[in-house]
Amino acid sequence: MLQHDNPRLTKNNFDLLRLLFAGTVCLVHAYELSGFQQLGWIASILSSAVAVKAFFVVSGFLIFMSFERSSSFASYARKRIRRIYPAYFTVVMLCAILLAAVSTKNIEHYFSFAWVKYVLANLTFLNFLQPTLPGVFDSNKLAAVNGALWTLKIEAMFYLTVPILVFLFRRFSRLPMLILVYCSSVAYAELLATAAQLTGSEAYLELGRQLPGQLSYFMAGAAIYYFLPIFERHIKYILAVAALILAANIGFPLPLFEPFALATVVVFFGLFLYVGNFGKHGDFSYGFYILHFPIIQLFLHMGWFRESPWYFLVAVVLATTTGAIAMWHLVEKRFLLRSSHYVAATTSPSESAPNPALNTDAAR
Repeated sequence: MLQHDNPRLTKNNFDLLRLLFAGTVCLVHAYELSGFQQLGWIASILSSAVAVKAFFVVSGFLIFMSFERSSSFASYARKRIRRIYPAYFTVVMLCAILLAAVSTKNIEHYFSFAWVKYVLANLTFLNFLQPTLPGVFDSNKLAAVNGALWTLKIEAMFYLTVPILVFLFRRFSRLPMLILVYCSSVAYAELLATAAQLTGSEAYLELGRQLPGQLSYFMAGAAIYYFLPIFERHIKYILAVAALILAANIGFPLPLFEPFALATVVVFFGLFLYVGNFGKHGDFSYGFYILHFPIIQLFLHMGWFRESPWYFLVAVVLATTTGAIAMWHLVEKRFLLRSSHYVAATTSPSESAPNPALNTDAAR
């Protein structure tokens, strides 16, 4: 077991970063799904792809630490399930049941085999098998009910690979294994990207986004956790090199180095320049992330604020924020262990309480 005794692990900015990443994805999706040209500025300055990759970096850092701090695999598994699945189950079932009200199908044809397939596929993280509900959002640009859930499938797969990878780290030398898995992930993604270019098939790009294509970001976060003392000691030099790589990557892709460079920047802002215990009122980032897509789709389907894109954007953010707060208090928080730092942080008035963003119950 490897545990760092570092004050930065109790006071950090990861809660804030995850909320910013979730907000970024929401804003970009609001533009992409609506097609409102007045919101085109969003895609010019924000990237949902980068935000998702940053999510994976944070997960890599936190989840490997969670496993190292867990007393057993069962303990680790319980914490992961309690943190992720209750809210996930809730959003899938809420959409499946409540969206019957906006379906073009009657009740008999709505609650059909396609509905059952949607529920079963999505509850088992296989949303790609049935992303739509009968007669729901058919007139929208995209009919998928919750296109953001694809990352949760990858996240769940990451969680399952952690015990295997930690076993390999302990059985063999840690650094060579980290490098091997990291490079294999990059090679997989690049191979499929090349296949997509040669064939013109987007199916290869879609496969490249799946496991293990995104594993390099997860492993980069893990590597920084395992070698945190070195990272902290040489942060100025590592950060400078990372910034140069990311700048160069804009015009000349550097796929082998970009994941670690991004991880360096993300973890730097997570562990340094502390801005306060942002999670003391709760962790709303996960609820925000899994709720924003169906809310945007519903607004578009109903035609709300169609003539006022700015009002549309504000209304989407407010509705998603309200839903995320409700999800935290009514669902997420109730399933966490009492020892969870999330619970402790939201009930303690002291600013010195440990930050929940980095603890054994941490996950996006």
